[in-house]
Amino acid sequence: MAMLDPAQRRAQGAKLQAEYTATEVAPATTPVGESWRDFIFAEIWSRPGLELRARFLISLASAAGAGDPRAVNAYARGALQTGTLSQVELREAALHVAVYSGWSAGRLIDEEVGNAIGELGLDPVETEPLVGKPWDPQERMERGFAEFNNVMTFDGPRVGNGFAYLQDGILNFVFGEMWHREGLDQRSRRFLTLVGVADSAANTPIRSHFHAAMGSGNCTAEELHEFVLQYGVHAGWPKASVVQGVIFEVAAKIEKGLPWDG
Repeated sequence: MAMLDPAQRRAQGAKLQAEYTATEVAPATTPVGESWRDFIFAEIWSRPGLELRARFLISLASAAGAGDPRAVNAYARGALQTGTLSQVELREAALHVAVYSGWSAGRLIDEEVGNAIGELGLDPVETEPLVGKPWDPQERMERGFAEFNNVMTFDGPRVGNGFAYLQDGILNFVFGEMWHREGLDQRSRRFLTLVGVADSAANTPIRSHFHAAMGSGNCTAEELHEFVLQYGVHAGWPKASVVQGVIFEVAAKIEKGLPWDG
């Protein structure tokens, strides 16, 4: 049985905390402060199961969902300083989080990304406008239907269904526009989405999106098990426990080649 050294854990945690938040971290003087350094950064952020990019995205979204601007700012600084995420990618992440966690959460990320850019003395980078030219509504809806199938691995609401949320929200904007934007790749968008549906505690979105994450090939079951641990930092262990159960269930279906069945 290996014996672990508390001093080594403290040193590892302090190093990673400073690097991944681009901040001079004050010495920890309370159990909570020590746990940030010695457990979250020393043990979770150092794990090999997810790339650093994914850990930043999960942490940004879940910290925003928890309403923690200090943490969002720290992760934005760290992502920029390490070169893990660009300004454009962070702005795009804010938009994606707005859809799945609410526009207040998206605005929180957007504002703290702006603050981080200023604090690091970076020149702001322009992002692409939401829409740069006129579009045909029918084509946009059809594109949204096709993209829904691509992302979710099953057919979504039908074009022309006439329901405001399903047609104008889901087909028109979410899949007809946002998922098509080039600022983030699909795997990155996937992690942001998983945080949003996990925070929602809504049974069908949680199961369908985690099934789609594996069914699309964006994430493996092993990576999603790692997601749960990273997500639990801001969401808390009870919400993470629900997600863990879903992953066990969905992974078994994927292994058997079963499609999403609702």
